[in-house]
Amino acid sequence: MGVVKVGRYPLVPFFTLYMILFLYLPLLPHSVHCQCTKTPIIFNFGDSNSDTGGYADGVGLNFAPPNGRTYFHQPARRLSDGRLMIDFLCESLNTDYLTPYLNSLGPNFTNGVNFAIIGSATLPRYVPFSLFVQVSQFLRFRSRSPALMLNGYKDLVGNEDFENALYTIDIGQNDLAASFDNLTYSQVIERIPSFITEIKNAIWNIYEKGGKKFWVHNTGPLGCLPQKLALLARNATELDEHGCLQPLNNAAKTFNAQLRVLCEQLRRELINVTIVYVDIYSIKYDLIANASNYGFESPLMACCGNGGPPYNYNANINCGRTGYTVCHEGSKFISWDGVHYTEAANAIFTSKILSTHYSTPQLSFNFFCNNM
Repeated sequence: MGVVKVGRYPLVPFFTLYMILFLYLPLLPHSVHCQCTKTPIIFNFGDSNSDTGGYADGVGLNFAPPNGRTYFHQPARRLSDGRLMIDFLCESLNTDYLTPYLNSLGPNFTNGVNFAIIGSATLPRYVPFSLFVQVSQFLRFRSRSPALMLNGYKDLVGNEDFENALYTIDIGQNDLAASFDNLTYSQVIERIPSFITEIKNAIWNIYEKGGKKFWVHNTGPLGCLPQKLALLARNATELDEHGCLQPLNNAAKTFNAQLRVLCEQLRRELINVTIVYVDIYSIKYDLIANASNYGFESPLMACCGNGGPPYNYNANINCGRTGYTVCHEGSKFISWDGVHYTEAANAIFTSKILSTHYSTPQLSFNFFCNNM
């Protein structure tokens, strides 16, 4: 599969991308795309997997091309060639994409707020923009928004809408990734309960302010990221049958098992609360392990990066920096830049999320739409 130098990349061929979306999104139940009686309200907390511009707004920059080339046809403050899972989930509710909390230029928060920021983790607690900081931002918004609306401000969220809102959480990948930079496997495993505790505290704090509907993603197969495969020392015995690093994936599985137990515990403890646990790990690993069945190739190689096969990842020449290369047919790659996913991959991830087959309990966004 050839790559081309920066400045010469084509847009993803429309037909190729269209066929992927055409083949997989229509497989969803007809009830997935719904018409809510009221504007659905979503508050999202997380990292780069769901940051729709918070980091760019916070530091005052935009990402360089070819980011955003597929759907937006220009950099769109997301680390992808196009839409993220949270964008597709919003589309499933027929609502606008979420506005970042840090957007100060004419923001519209009528359908919720996106607190997710690139690089965020659960710990350290007081470092921007940890999960604790994101929830603190939400609590301030929760306090101020209804009061401002009473004073005539628009494009905010009313008091009653906070109880009917959906609270989505997708965080933990960066905690594990950073831990492996300087800790042994056993030390990383020992830290996982502290990450889970931060997620527990976040849900409790939101619940105490009226939150009742939670949508919690577990973390994906960290050991399948081209970045990790390119940078971490390894031997053949550490790789599974699909070429992924088993220690990192096993740590992700341990994190996910504890997160699932937490969700089960909170369902018993919290009154009149719905908590949906979504197995993102299985969704992503299935696509990587069976890439050819979905029309993808080179599942462990970044579309945009530097270095060529097998991973096309160079920590000193990231996607968009001088010297990067980018694939001709981005829709046939799963990894966009070695860490983040292509729009085509995100579309398939979302189709599986909305199928409810990976959710506990098996409730889709349609349930929340009808109950908002």
